[in-house]
Parts: sequence; structure tokens; C-alpha cells
Amino acid sequence: MPVCYVGVGSNVGDRKDFCRRAVGLLAETPEVRLLRASSLYETSPVGGPPQRSFVNLVAEIETTLGARPLLEVCKGIERRLGREPGDLRWGPRVADLDVLLYGDEKISEDELEIPHPRMTQRAFVLVPLLELEPAITDPWGDRLNGWLDEAEGSVGLMEPF
Repeated sequence: MPVCYVGVGSNVGDRKDFCRRAVGLLAETPEVRLLRASSLYETSPVGGPPQRSFVNLVAEIETTLGARPLLEVCKGIERRLGREPGDLRWGPRVADLDVLLYGDEKISEDELEIPHPRMTQRAFVLVPLLELEPAITDPWGDRLNGWLDEAEGSVGLMEPF
């Protein structure tokens, strides 16, 4: 089973609770095994309209699902937690789950690009990802910690998962 990383975030309501519930729902998926979750981080929004700060984390999982079905599970969890399909892109949201890495696969399809195309530009992804795996590389073998100094956004540790 490939090891995959899923980014989780929320900036509406009880942000920490929504993030924990999202990881719980991911772990309850029969084809998914939660290996570990990073700490929770308070992060500044990047892009989009002015809005409240986010709580973000990264979950490390193993799955028998393909990348597209895993993305569908993530979108289903967003809907279960109250995210509306027409929500403003990069706007406030109850839950946001993104497949960041799927093993060492490189995928470029409609609405599915792995590695996540903006992952190296966002501190709110890199910091929790590097907490879990400090020497992690992308599918081309490039270490992701080399992108941290250039990544956008502020990130502050809140608490363990």
C-alpha cells in the first residue's frame, strides 16, 4: 500500500474540532489506515479574500484506494462536515482536504494533480508535512525542506493532534 499525505484545514467555526473530525472520518474509511497526524498549526490564509486564520495539519495514511478514489473520499468528508460545493475558491471553509502526495506517483489529470501543485509554495502544508517526515522528497527525489524558506504564509504551532 502506498504511503500518502493528506492536508487538512479549516477556518470556520471550531476549526480544531473540524480538523480532528476530518482525520477521524478519514481513519474510519475501510480502505484507509491512519499512520499518524501532525500537530495542529494556526496559519495565515494564502490567496483568496480577507478571512480568519486556518488550523492546518497533515495526515499520513496508507490506502488500498487509487488516487482518484482517495480524492473522492476527501471531497465526501468535506461535504459531510458541511462544505458546500459552490464555496468561493480559497475562501472560508469548514473543511478542506487535499491529497498532497500519493506514494511516489506523479499524476496530472482533470482536477487531480499529484504532487499537489502548490504544496511547495505553502508553509501551512510544508511545516506539518516536515514535522512528520523531515527528509521527505517529492516523486523526483527533491527534498521538500528546501522549499520552506520561500513558502508563503505564517505558521504557528498550536497543540499536538
